[in-house]
Amino acid sequence: MDLSLYLPAVLGAFLITLLEMTEVVILVIAVSADHPTARPGATGAVLGVGLVSVIAVGVGAAIRLVPADVLLYTSGALLAGFGVVLFRSTLKSYRRARLPPGALPPGKFAGAVQFGTGLTSGAVEAVEVVVVLLGITAAGYAFSAIVGALAAGAILVVLALVVHERLRRIKVPWLKLLGTSMLFTFATFWFGEAVGVSWPGTDLFLIPLFVVSILLARAAIGAGLRITPRASIPH
Repeated sequence: MDLSLYLPAVLGAFLITLLEMTEVVILVIAVSADHPTARPGATGAVLGVGLVSVIAVGVGAAIRLVPADVLLYTSGALLAGFGVVLFRSTLKSYRRARLPPGALPPGKFAGAVQFGTGLTSGAVEAVEVVVVLLGITAAGYAFSAIVGALAAGAILVVLALVVHERLRRIKVPWLKLLGTSMLFTFATFWFGEAVGVSWPGTDLFLIPLFVVSILLARAAIGAGLRITPRASIPH
């Protein structure tokens, strides 16, 4: 067996899986900032990835027939909706930071937002991974695709378990601001892809989009804090 024929396929499957699933992990951690655990988001992500994986195994190459724009429109709308909910929660966290501990109750829908975000992002990123893996499989490297994807998944799970608590120690308002910005960033990116926008640098354009999202979200929060005087915040 000439391993030189299989290593590029393994590496390709490994890198695409690691890249796309890392985005899911970061998003799940960010939106779980003020929740005791990241379990709802992680559960949603696992279900999203698992659902797409089962479909991929069941129908094989037929998954390519699913209209990509339909998936992107739907996912963009869902993440934008979750972003609005999380923005309201983020604004509440900034207000809470000005008050004594316990002055405001935790968000009622935090768990639902986490789960929905994890499910949506996990499914979308998994579809992107599956499409690439199906391409590798079609070229005759099915085993290489499986090995590369499983290796990346195993490494990412270990890293997530090791570092997620450290990331969650960042101050809640800031972490939730990052989470809100991420949701709007991915929603904008996927909407753009759905309407045919050719992003400069492809996925690398997520970085400037994220910076713009942070600036806009922070400006909106500043406006919200000025509109609602501290004294009017309910106890």
